[in-house]
Amino acid sequence: MLKINWRAPAAYRHTRKIPAAGFAWEYLRRNDDYREDFRLLVRAKRPDATELEAFARRWGLRFPARSRRRA
Repeated sequence: MLKINWRAPAAYRHTRKIPAAGFAWEYLRRNDDYREDFRLLVRAKRPDATELEAFARRWGLRFPARSRRRA
C-alpha cells in the first residue's frame, strides 16, 4: 500500500487541477487489488489480447488508439 497521509489536505492539493482521468488514476493506483492484477499481468511478460482485454474491462480502463504511422 502506498504510504500517504490521506487526511492531509496538502497531499491532495494537486487533484484540483487534474482532469477526471487523472483523478480516477489517483484513486485506482491506491487499490491493492488493482496493483496485484497489474503485477500479475506484467509478470506474464507478453500477455495475450484476451488477458489484456479482461484486465482493461475489470478496471474500466480505456486506452487511446495508437497511430499506425511511424514518427
